[in-house]
Amino acid sequence: MRIRPDKPGPGQESVWDYPRPPRVEPVSGRVTIELNGQRIVDTTRALRVLETSHPPTVYVPRADIVDGALRDADGTSFCEFKGRAGYLDVVAGDRVAAKAAWYYPNPSRGYEQLVDHVAIYPGRMDECTLDGELVTAQEGDFYGGWITSRVVGPFKGAPGTWGW
Repeated sequence: MRIRPDKPGPGQESVWDYPRPPRVEPVSGRVTIELNGQRIVDTTRALRVLETSHPPTVYVPRADIVDGALRDADGTSFCEFKGRAGYLDVVAGDRVAAKAAWYYPNPSRGYEQLVDHVAIYPGRMDECTLDGELVTAQEGDFYGGWITSRVVGPFKGAPGTWGW
């Protein structure tokens, strides 16, 4: 199947121009995350991972997550680039978003910047914003990309896209 990337407009970037293996870089702007009516993240120190065909995955510093909003969850997964990930529940008041976050305690060489950072699935939160813009979650239940008006696809994650 031949993929036809969308053409980026002014101020946009195509996920098809992102590298493989992925690149880690600082997020430009403010990141906020809300769950159960509570702001659990407000940071200008986030990182983003850019990988071909994926909207950026945002990683926030653990230090910028409200105390008590994370708890260990069962399970791990393995990324061929970043290494073994652990999972976390996200908690706000009486609401628990099970396995809604992940982290790399000992990331592979080249991804050391991700130590002490956590990625959170935007589709499992009430609201995520990037520089004031409401984020749309990447389709599917495996990837955690953050879609804004600044990125164009098509994006991997929806049914039928696993072979991309």
